[in-house]
Amino acid sequence: MSLTLVLLVGYSLALVLLGVWIGRRVESSGAFFVARRRLGPILLFATVLAANIGAGSTVGAAGLGYRHGLSGWWWVGSAAIGTALLAFWVGPRMWRIAREHDLYTVGDWLEHRYGRSVRLTIVILLWLGTLAILAGQLIAVAWVLDAVAGVPKVVGCLIGGLVMTAYFAAGGLLTSAWVNLVQLVVLLAGFTVAVPLVLSGAGGWNAVRAAAPTADYFGFWGGDGAGWAYVALLVPAFIVSPGLIQKVYGARDERTVRLGVGLSAAALALFAFVPPVLGMMARVYAPTLPNAELALPTVLTVALPPALGALGLAAVFSAEISSADAILFMLSTSLSEDLYRRFLRRDADDRAVLRVARVSAVAGGTLGVLLAILLPSVIGSLSIFYSLLGVSLLVPVVAGLHVRRAGVTEALAAIVAGVVLALALRLTGVSTTGAANAYMWGLVGSAVVFTIVLLLRKR
Repeated sequence: MSLTLVLLVGYSLALVLLGVWIGRRVESSGAFFVARRRLGPILLFATVLAANIGAGSTVGAAGLGYRHGLSGWWWVGSAAIGTALLAFWVGPRMWRIAREHDLYTVGDWLEHRYGRSVRLTIVILLWLGTLAILAGQLIAVAWVLDAVAGVPKVVGCLIGGLVMTAYFAAGGLLTSAWVNLVQLVVLLAGFTVAVPLVLSGAGGWNAVRAAAPTADYFGFWGGDGAGWAYVALLVPAFIVSPGLIQKVYGARDERTVRLGVGLSAAALALFAFVPPVLGMMARVYAPTLPNAELALPTVLTVALPPALGALGLAAVFSAEISSADAILFMLSTSLSEDLYRRFLRRDADDRAVLRVARVSAVAGGTLGVLLAILLPSVIGSLSIFYSLLGVSLLVPVVAGLHVRRAGVTEALAAIVAGVVLALALRLTGVSTTGAANAYMWGLVGSAVVFTIVLLLRKR
């Protein structure tokens, strides 16, 4: 067994033990769902940033850098733009409403604003997409373990699923926030050490330029217009992501929302350069990788001494696990609060809801592992989730905050129009790249139908 694998296993056990230890204090659904609304700026910053730096932001973005070059920035950069809009626009408003009406989930807000039918529609759509993005995080964990010790994908997915399910199920948002803080320290330390050493080992920036496969490899808008596609796909998703909004609910005041989430957006914009650049450097070490998403774990394994390589891989491992627990958080709280308490057993006491949330976390982790084994790539699985999230949820949430006359009919029409149009365009071959991509048209269709129905009902 390699030293790197031993260190990763030890690190995983430490995360589980920390989560279980903190989880002993979580004895109510309020603590599990929103950490009793006591998160300060530092913990909110850490848990939002750690949730946003996951499989797509590391393994996936490095793969984009390996294939397309510097334009891979737009995957994480678009998330930074969406997170900034959440910090200063949607987030404070949602926090205020959640505190006034004791809301725990985005589903709570949808029912409060529109009614139970809208809540149920969104919940079902998000369950489908949530399992896909959870699978994407676990696939990235499997790629790391494969690069370290040749661990088969099935075994790697099982290990990742076990670690994140164990510590999250113990205490929900409270354990997630503290464990995310530890993961964030490891992540930032690992990448800070890795970038200069990998660049030096590659022979400097001139060697990276010499290994470029295309003329526009260093162009910010290279990669077949990838930047515009990622803006359309990711910015809306990060404005209205239920997992991120629910973390916002845990803030102690509106200033904490603006400061904690705003700082995480700024950090994301800077971090967005790191994985694509490492992917570009990987061209020097391994110019013909069969799978571009192996670029990051490969370069950290080949280009660094074992101890430093272990730190870099632990950083990647931290990123995937922290994002996976954020997705599991969204899934388990939705099942327990949005389905169980609101539709199946309205008289359920707090202890019963907490128990269902923990059982849901275990069930969601299990299904995520099974789907990860079946899906082929990180970016492909994440795109399923982000496309569903943006075209279904952006218009109802934003309009619900600003248009008083909007009701159930407008919300349902916008959801159906956005999802159906985006899926229909994809099935007819409309691209997911370029400015006029399927996701962008889905958003436009959702907004147009919402407006038409609103005007007709007004008349």
